[in-house]
Amino acid sequence: AAAEPPLRWEPRCRQQLRHLQDGARIAARLPPRLEGRWVSTGCEVRPGPEFLTRSYLFYANRLFKAYQFYYWDPSCRDPSYSLVIKGKLRLRQASWITRGATEADYHLHKVGIVFHSQKAMREVAAWINQTSGEGCSGFLPPGRTWAPGALYELLSAKTERDCTAALGFAMHELSLVRVEKHYQPLLQPQQSGSRLVEELYLGDIHTEWVERLHYRPTGYQRPMQSAVHHVHPCPACGIIYRADEHHPPILPVRAQLPMQLSGSWVSTHCEVRPAVLFLTRYFIFHGNNHTWEGFYYHYSDPLCKQPTFTIYASGHYTQGIPSSKVRGGTELAFKVTQARVTPMDQVTVMMLNSSEPGSCGLTSSWSAGVEQDITPTNGCLALGIKLPHTEYELFKTEQDTKDRSLLYIGERPTDGSSPDSPDKRPTSYQAPLIQCAGASEEFSNYVSLKYLGKKDANGNEALKPLPVAFLLFIALLFLRWD
Repeated sequence: AAAEPPLRWEPRCRQQLRHLQDGARIAARLPPRLEGRWVSTGCEVRPGPEFLTRSYLFYANRLFKAYQFYYWDPSCRDPSYSLVIKGKLRLRQASWITRGATEADYHLHKVGIVFHSQKAMREVAAWINQTSGEGCSGFLPPGRTWAPGALYELLSAKTERDCTAALGFAMHELSLVRVEKHYQPLLQPQQSGSRLVEELYLGDIHTEWVERLHYRPTGYQRPMQSAVHHVHPCPACGIIYRADEHHPPILPVRAQLPMQLSGSWVSTHCEVRPAVLFLTRYFIFHGNNHTWEGFYYHYSDPLCKQPTFTIYASGHYTQGIPSSKVRGGTELAFKVTQARVTPMDQVTVMMLNSSEPGSCGLTSSWSAGVEQDITPTNGCLALGIKLPHTEYELFKTEQDTKDRSLLYIGERPTDGSSPDSPDKRPTSYQAPLIQCAGASEEFSNYVSLKYLGKKDANGNEALKPLPVAFLLFIALLFLRWD
């Protein structure tokens, strides 16, 4: 289970974290039932950046038909090309790497592409002609005129032709699957009760383009929702549901919001990182002096009910500038100058107490629920935290369909490194945080998180993910306990 937030937290922030801790609200069946249509709930951003929407149909006989619609713009209003993907999916056993997920095998039968402009046709043909083998070099002869609605075959299992690599295309996302069910309260005052919502989590896309074709997911990308059981309102859902490769979805116009960071932001659900980290996050940004505080609560389970450790970090950030690479995004630099760690279970206590003397707080002094400042030891080597530390970030703010402010922070590098130089700045986003207090409601004093028998968890954007050695250490302990 998890802990009460500090008493001085803004009430809505406390309420949101309590909502996340109520694991009984979420049901996740193993293995999941996939039959039916699943759609994106908005414009998605993949590393690159790539802007797309998705519509996947799974049949009872294990066959599937998937649409991926790609766009030039971050609002998904200017289509570039569409892919239609057909194949077969076989669910296997529960994943022992990513708790709560099911592993799957897939086989592609066909992949076709439809171009939505001469420009798109010219660009894709150039990619394929430059980077593909002999079998694809004549995919589209130079000077071929764009034909609206024409379907060109990129991959065929029968002829063993595969020209998809040039697009960075792979469907490895189908190798890791999780379906969650929860109930959304009805919004209208005169209505009582709730509405079923089903979400499909598929494997994450590697942040490095060259790794995408080989990478086997250990985390998730933004979930799709059931075309029948989705959150309301969802203006994009019906548009994407009705689309096909010849009629790509054109999403409604959305107002561009200025970047207003000030205030408090909290996770909307239990989040999963590659390399198997479960966490929730809580940030406070002080716009008057450009300082920030972050609480990162880590857990060992996909419902964020079994806390492992908590990190508190603070520092300052730069004035944001519009991103030239990811339209709609804002580039900032974050400096982490202080951090404190609270181990929440005996596994983490053992690991911290066996760390190299002088590398993580006072030597052999860690105990469950007791916070310790790791600033004097320049961070904590065992947790991959280095102080002081600068990270080059990508932020974006949006409003959801209920006019609530959302904050998207850059996706962490899949390889576990840190965006500690401008060339490693993210080009895609993590799950959004929701604003739970405005600038006028912030408080400036840091509130120590004392152990109350339960705790929240919150993972860190300005801190490195855990080293592989620690993940292996935990995995071995779990295996031993089982």
